[in-house]
Amino acid sequence: MPNIKLRTENILEVSNPKMRISWKTIVHQKQLIFMSFPFLLYILLFSYAPLWGWLTAFQSYTPAKGIFEQQWVGFKQFEFLFTDERFIRMLRNTIAMSVINLVLSFVTAIILALLLNELKNMLFKRTIQTISYLPHFLSWVIVASIVQTCLSTEGGIVNEVLMKLHIIDAPILWLSKGEYFWGVIGAANVWKEVGWNTIIYLAAIAAIDPALYEAAEIDGANRFHKMRYITLQGIRPTIMVLLIMSIGNILNSGFEAQYLLRNGMVLDWSDTIDIFVLRYGIGNGNYSLGTAAGIFKSIANIILLLMANYTAKKIGEERLI
Repeated sequence: MPNIKLRTENILEVSNPKMRISWKTIVHQKQLIFMSFPFLLYILLFSYAPLWGWLTAFQSYTPAKGIFEQQWVGFKQFEFLFTDERFIRMLRNTIAMSVINLVLSFVTAIILALLLNELKNMLFKRTIQTISYLPHFLSWVIVASIVQTCLSTEGGIVNEVLMKLHIIDAPILWLSKGEYFWGVIGAANVWKEVGWNTIIYLAAIAAIDPALYEAAEIDGANRFHKMRYITLQGIRPTIMVLLIMSIGNILNSGFEAQYLLRNGMVLDWSDTIDIFVLRYGIGNGNYSLGTAAGIFKSIANIILLLMANYTAKKIGEERLI
């Protein structure tokens, strides 16, 4: 009994922010603290230690010299970024593709999770779920090849189906027209990730009390009503948390998909900030410019994350902190 009482007091101290965590609590949870050391060390080494390199964004960096032997140029690299038409265009592309991916991935994953939850045949349900999340484990090199084959003008399944349905009269060069590129990236991302994203929502749905469905059925609710008023409401906190985290990554629209599917005719629509860093930063040996672009993207993402979290707090929804 004394041990149970002590553990209960420790839990209350941790769960209540107004109660201070005592050394006694830390001692009795030393196993958990020791287990967290490797993860803390990993974060320090690979997330915080590299921040030392941010100094190069304020220098005219030359690899042969030490970091304190460089020529300091202040905010010159940042001024170049915000006045360069190429960067502004790539910023537009990054935001547009991120928003498209965000909307499509959320809508499709939630709908698929709701539909799978309604399936009564467990074998069929598991088969569909397995088929849907397997593309997640494919590299973008393979996915890009599949997309190019499907969108080909010579036997591509997309053009063939659209022509059979008399929607189009001739094959369309999907990857050669900039106005189609964002949609192609969004569709490819959905096909690759929708099954994996659905797993999170299915796990949240599994935590909903089955008694709620039974009570709704007694009251005469049909499947649509139960999905709308019970399932969706039950997973709303999960949706909000994932939405906040996705908004915090709005400038991380990706690199591999755009880089592998782009060509000379869609450069104005396909290049993103990450490609800008590769082409005009690392490619031209201007490491300071690449670092400045990375800093801008990181700070912008942090601001968006804090704004989304603050907005969720104001409207009374689930939030990160």
